[in-house]
Amino acid sequence: MNNRTDSLSTMEKVRKGIAKRRSAERRFRFYGLTGIVLGLVFVLILFISIIGKGYGAFQQTQIALDIEFLESVIDPNQTRDSKVISRADYNSLIRKSLTKVFPEVKGRRQIRDLNRMISSGAMFQLRDRVLEDPSVIGRSERVWLLASDDYDMLMKGHIERSVPESERRLKDHQVAWVDKLLEQGLIKKRFNTFFFTAGDSRAPEMAGIRGALMGSMYTLFVTLVLSFPIGAATAVYLEEFAPTNKWTDLIEVNINNLAAVPSIVFGLLGLAMFINFFGLPRSAPLVGGLVLTLMTLPTIIIAGRAALKSVPPSIREAALGMGASKLQTVFHHVLPLALPGMLTGTIIGMAQALGETAPLLMIGMVAFIVDIPKGIFDSATVLPVQIYLWADSPERAFVERTSAAIMVLLAFLISMNAVAVFLRKRFERRW
Repeated sequence: MNNRTDSLSTMEKVRKGIAKRRSAERRFRFYGLTGIVLGLVFVLILFISIIGKGYGAFQQTQIALDIEFLESVIDPNQTRDSKVISRADYNSLIRKSLTKVFPEVKGRRQIRDLNRMISSGAMFQLRDRVLEDPSVIGRSERVWLLASDDYDMLMKGHIERSVPESERRLKDHQVAWVDKLLEQGLIKKRFNTFFFTAGDSRAPEMAGIRGALMGSMYTLFVTLVLSFPIGAATAVYLEEFAPTNKWTDLIEVNINNLAAVPSIVFGLLGLAMFINFFGLPRSAPLVGGLVLTLMTLPTIIIAGRAALKSVPPSIREAALGMGASKLQTVFHHVLPLALPGMLTGTIIGMAQALGETAPLLMIGMVAFIVDIPKGIFDSATVLPVQIYLWADSPERAFVERTSAAIMVLLAFLISMNAVAVFLRKRFERRW
């Protein structure tokens, strides 16, 4: 009887223990699922916030004016010399056209406010139009010109009409001018091509990301050309040819440690070595590529070694058994099978390099660069640094461009990671 009672007591304890373990497992799953859901919610909120602030940058307010390209202003000597045309006073043509649209505007202050309706960069639009087609000189043509940032913000609803005049950047008479243009169909929000074709500018409506995009492309090109061959060769040597001793162990430990070093340390190294010691040009994509090469090499080496380790030993043994040398075995059999994994690691490393800011700030790529870089030796900035610069600007219009540039950067990063996933799925072999 006692044995039966003890047996029942033991079974009861076991059942209670199993129930507790299952309850703990359910709680653990719930906590994990809750963490994942919260993470996705916060990421979704971040994306919604960025898109909500940045989608407006892809549209820009433009005003249509009938510009009379006076020969007496543009090319008084009728030489059609591009230098003479470039130096013409196009602002006077814009002011004359505005006066025709608003003949009732009198007084120095209101005239000054009226002239500020058009962006300071509109003169370059007219100059480029004349340089593109000099036959327009002497004719009148309707041209869509960029509105200044305050009027753009009014059109996009970022300046409230209902608030008192003293609390608005635009006065009542300026708002009335916009309403008049709307009635006549002379002011519209159009696709902002300047955002993709122009470089940086102090005027928000003229600022674009082309200079930063070209700088990023040149920098990543230098990084890829240097980091992939060096990283792949290092991974092959350490995994296939290097002897196992304390020196190779030391190298492996240091490579793993370098992967965790803060990126700004590589920027300090690049500043000390490439600029101060070797005298390479500051703010150039060449220096940026060298710095990012140092930063991405550990990632590429580690990914390359992992890809080489994933190749089964039977491949090596079969090649050696058929009489192939060690070098032939590695380069003819092992490396082709490991190459997809090595490419995936390289793309991930390049995506990491694309989003880096701190090391590039240290080598001067934070400078205000207006011109589009033509090569790896020209002064340039990159997209993350451009975002950093715009985020520090006080104008409301730069908030849109900051968020829009972040959207473009995220699109590039997502694309690069998608390519990495595709390569892994397409060429990965299950052994």
